[in-house]
Amino acid sequence: MYIIITVLAFGILIADHELGHLIAAKLCGVKVNEFAIGMGPTIFKKEKGETVYSLRCLPIGGFCAMEGEDEDSGDPRSFVRQNPLKKIFILVAGSAMNFLLGFLVLLVLYWNSAAFVTNVVSETVDDFKYAENGIMAGDEIYSIDGHRVFYSSDFSTYMDRAGESVDMVVIRDGEKVTLRSYPLQKENYIVDGQEVYRYGITFELVNATFPEKIKFSAYQSYNFVRIVFMGLSDLVHGRLGVDDMNGVVGIVATVNQVAEQSQTRRIALENVAFLCAFIAINLSVMNMLPIPAIDGGRIFFIVVNLIIEKITKKRVSPKIEQVVHGAGFLLLMGFMAYIMLNDVVRIVG
Repeated sequence: MYIIITVLAFGILIADHELGHLIAAKLCGVKVNEFAIGMGPTIFKKEKGETVYSLRCLPIGGFCAMEGEDEDSGDPRSFVRQNPLKKIFILVAGSAMNFLLGFLVLLVLYWNSAAFVTNVVSETVDDFKYAENGIMAGDEIYSIDGHRVFYSSDFSTYMDRAGESVDMVVIRDGEKVTLRSYPLQKENYIVDGQEVYRYGITFELVNATFPEKIKFSAYQSYNFVRIVFMGLSDLVHGRLGVDDMNGVVGIVATVNQVAEQSQTRRIALENVAFLCAFIAINLSVMNMLPIPAIDGGRIFFIVVNLIIEKITKKRVSPKIEQVVHGAGFLLLMGFMAYIMLNDVVRIVG
């Protein structure tokens, strides 16, 4: 059941992305020939105005077919004949819709929350081993090794990635205090008669009022963006390899595993929704990277064209862009196929 839900969720994410392109194109006066939900043979279609709206049998995405999207069709309302700002607006709109959907899913999930754990230290354990010239009750953890801390989860994330010491900035009595090479580590402490392995710090709670729910959902959305770039950074620096990446098959398997290990069906559905929100925001970020064949790559070419035109008064030939995007598409499909094969081998293994 959870596999089916996840596959449908992928379809919704892609359809949502294409809906962003559709809305932006309509606002900019660009002619849209067809907007489809799903792929494959058509189940139902209806023409409204100049656009055909269709429902297709495979729930794995959709598309927004704009006039003159890849080459000049001669129509003044074609995509290729729009000014650069309109083009960029239309291209960005797909990712913006994915980000908005992820934010709204998180807002729904946090709607019934009673409180959130802040980044303000309420107390330390009695035998806290790093109190000297270190963290004190009332400190607001501002940053760890240059990474901004908003809630306690950020503290855990960046402390777990740190080495033997960190450069930590705290706000104390309204002023920033830097704790350089602060050797804070997890230790065994006795709390309520039990031995626990922790940093020895407790954070304050804030009531989950409506503004706080909006704020926390926005924070979590932004945090997902940071996690994506954290992963890309780990790839670049060799901390992660290509074989550590998950494709569609791996993601579906992971979501299914998390759901099946949940205590109740409601918790399982909430976990699936949370992961789908992460995937939505992940897609919005990845789609904006300057990679040929995706929206970010097309925006990159628009900007490069503007720069070249300003300097040389000439434009890059559209055929060059088509060749680059075509080659990029083939490489992207090959890379995705490799990742998918890895997923299958990993799951079978």
